[in-house]
Amino acid sequence: MTGHPARLYLSALHKGSGKTSLSVGLAAALIRQGVGVRPYKRGPDYIDPGWLTLASGHPCRNLDHHTMARDEIRAEVAGAGDSLALIEGNKGLHDGVDPGGRDSNAALAAELQAPIVLIVDTRGMTRGIAPTVLGHAGFDPQAPVAGVILNRVGGSRHERKLRQALETYTDLPVFGAVPDDRTLHIDAPYLGLIPAAEQAQAQRVIDRWADRAETHLDLDGLQALAATAPPLPAPARPATLGRAADVDIGIAHDRAFNFYYPGDLEALERAGARLHWIDLISDMRLPALDGLILGGGFPERHAAELAANQTMRRAVARLAAAGLPVYAECGGLLYLCRQLHTHDGYHAMAGVFPVDAEMTDRPQGHGYMTLHASPQAPWNPGAGTAGIPAHEFHYSRLRAPLPQELPCAYLVDRGQGLGGGRDGLVTGNTLASYAHLRHTWATPWAERFVDFVRAQRSGAACAAPG
Repeated sequence: MTGHPARLYLSALHKGSGKTSLSVGLAAALIRQGVGVRPYKRGPDYIDPGWLTLASGHPCRNLDHHTMARDEIRAEVAGAGDSLALIEGNKGLHDGVDPGGRDSNAALAAELQAPIVLIVDTRGMTRGIAPTVLGHAGFDPQAPVAGVILNRVGGSRHERKLRQALETYTDLPVFGAVPDDRTLHIDAPYLGLIPAAEQAQAQRVIDRWADRAETHLDLDGLQALAATAPPLPAPARPATLGRAADVDIGIAHDRAFNFYYPGDLEALERAGARLHWIDLISDMRLPALDGLILGGGFPERHAAELAANQTMRRAVARLAAAGLPVYAECGGLLYLCRQLHTHDGYHAMAGVFPVDAEMTDRPQGHGYMTLHASPQAPWNPGAGTAGIPAHEFHYSRLRAPLPQELPCAYLVDRGQGLGGGRDGLVTGNTLASYAHLRHTWATPWAERFVDFVRAQRSGAACAAPG
């Protein structure tokens, strides 16, 4: 399969350079001009993709060397078709876990043959921008930088000095100079930007970012650069025949829980699941379900509201006690504990597990994980694989000591999880972990969960308590 979408890779010298606001603004500005945009985000992330999804009108897809094979990444981007594939990097252009740079933004851009535009936070820089940009542009000959966007420029005089330095010492075009505007700053709680789902004026913010892009970026030049991307050789996706919906699975989706990969939700539906959106803050009952998924999010921000909905907490606990399959990740794990301790006190949760959780001031687990399913796992998301790739980012921990009789679903080769080389609490058919999974060609966890739900339903009557 060969795809030929126009492609553009936005990267930076380092994290915090303003990539996401510029990527979102560019996407929204191009949409205003009638240009189709398909957004992508490198690495594991739920928050920035939420903004890119709102700005473009299309689900943002994550591109991640840890969870995806290279062929799968190419196939994902080739799927942009006739739209412009706008890829936002993470961290710096040459940053990554591998010392050789095989998992860096530069390596990904080279694999995708996507022109790189380097976003430079210019605060405190003048002539020094030239050697800085030259160093990044020439560091990897396989991933040359095609142009620069000057961000957080201090004024017209500052812009002139920056442009003069680049024109004198480099041949890189400048595709825009964006002034520093603190009124457009959005606080970052733990990762990236705040979730778009929590931003009451999300569209208004996006519109302002789009206005800024229209005013200060060379939109025509960026489109012309994207069009220089050559055809992208990519393998065909594995054949996946959609199955008629025959199981009902609830998805916790509200202000507290909204961390889901679009591809994972689509995979659940292809596997035969009817998805029912559940608001654990406001809903007073559960519909008839065969299974339940509690994704990640920020339950600590809404702990008092979650605790106040005693009816829903009891309904979830009854569903789990009845043996219906429940799968929870990170924030969902916290909801299934007895109590969640935040800065404003203790808050009762569903009590499926006899443990308490507490928030801390520092990350307790951050980065990629590699897991192996233990014999206690009710279902195996990575059967037949050498290791299950996952990721984690949590400021919470379970209050020690954990009851020894509590089985765990995973042995942790890489990462923190619950600590002690374990992750994934298990009780009955409920599995709750700090690990976030990703449905991929090699680890089709969504299909396996739906198969497990289907098998449990066929083996027993599974009418969910309301």
